[in-house]
Amino acid sequence: MSIWVYRGRSRLLAMTVLATLPAAAGSALAADIEARYSITLAGLSIGKASLSAQLNGSGYVLNVSSALTGIVGAVSQGRGAATARGNVSGANVLTNGFSLSATNGKDTRKIQIAAASGSVRNVTIDPPFVVRPDDSTRIPLRESHKVGVLDPVSALIMPVRSGNPMDKANCDRRLPVFDGNQRFDVVLSYAGTRQVRSEDGYSGPVLICKARYIPVAGHRPDRRVTKFMAENRNMDAWLAPVNGGKTLIPYRISVKTMIGTTVIEAETFRPN
Repeated sequence: MSIWVYRGRSRLLAMTVLATLPAAAGSALAADIEARYSITLAGLSIGKASLSAQLNGSGYVLNVSSALTGIVGAVSQGRGAATARGNVSGANVLTNGFSLSATNGKDTRKIQIAAASGSVRNVTIDPPFVVRPDDSTRIPLRESHKVGVLDPVSALIMPVRSGNPMDKANCDRRLPVFDGNQRFDVVLSYAGTRQVRSEDGYSGPVLICKARYIPVAGHRPDRRVTKFMAENRNMDAWLAPVNGGKTLIPYRISVKTMIGTTVIEAETFRPN
C-alpha cells in the first residue's frame, strides 16, 4: 500500500499510507518531526514509510512517501511521495497546496492541488484518469465541495483543542478532504488512550480515535468498495502529541480493507 496511482479505492487509505522526503530548511524555531513506519497487510509485512514535518509558527510543511517491499514490492514496485503546505489557525488547518507523485513501476501519475487557506484554486492530474462507462453514475463534484477542505496529507495534522492532548475532545473531528478527484469526510470519535513505546524516540500516551469514511462527491455510490468503506467500522487512528503537545499526528493507523487489515505503525517516532 504505497501512495499509489489509483482511482476508486478508499480515499481514507490515501491518508493512511505515510512516508517522507526531508523537510525543507527553516528557522531555528521550527519544530521538526520525523517518523518511520512499518506497513502490514493481514499481518504480513508489505512496506515501509516515513514522515517528516516542519511546524514553524502557524505554518507547516509536511512531506510523506512510501514504498512496497519484499515480494509485494518486487511484483508491484509501488512507491510514492507527497508534499503539503499550509497554515494552522486556532483549531483549523488550512491547506495552501498539495502535490503527489506515485508509480506502480510501469505508470506514473502526478496530482497537484493549488489552494489558498483551504480553498482549491486549480487541480492538475497528469495523466488524466481514463473515462469509464460507469462514470455517469458518479456524484457530481461541484465548486462548493472544494471550499474549506484539507488535502490528504494536511489531514494528518490535528491541532490540540485544549491544553491536554489526551483530552477526548481532540477526537471529536470531521475532516473534510479533497484528493483532486473526490471529496469525502473522515469522522473521528473517541475510543480511549494507551501507552506506546517506539523502538527509537517517543514513549508515552496516545489518543485512540475511531474513524469513519463518509463519501461526499466524485464517487460512484454503487461500487462495492465504496459501500464497503462507507459501512466499515474497523478503522482507527492512534494520535501522538508533537510540537510541545500542541499538535497530534498519527502514530498508528489501522484500516480493514476488502483483502485484510492494513496497519501502519511507527517504529521510529521523534516528535521534535
